Amino acid sequence: MSVSPFVEKLVKMLVMEPDTVRVEEKNDRGTWVYNVHVAPEDVGRLIGKDGRVISCVRMVVGSVAAKARMRSVVKVVAD
Repeated sequence: MSVSPFVEKLVKMLVMEPDTVRVEEKNDRGTWVYNVHVAPEDVGRLIGKDGRVISCVRMVVGSVAAKARMRSVVKVVAD
């Protein structure tokens, strides 16, 4: 089961330019790493004040991944 489509849909709901969102998924020693690429204008919106928004995104994605018995990490990448 892939969590990548869920991550993409979640991030698209949070940014102003959803067409630029791209999620890269890779497995690194048993942990799934999701590199989320967004427009430069949306980086601040996705991270949020004091990192609150990205913390919530990481918590939700971690919960979905845990249900599938996976570990996950979400990283934000500006294009």
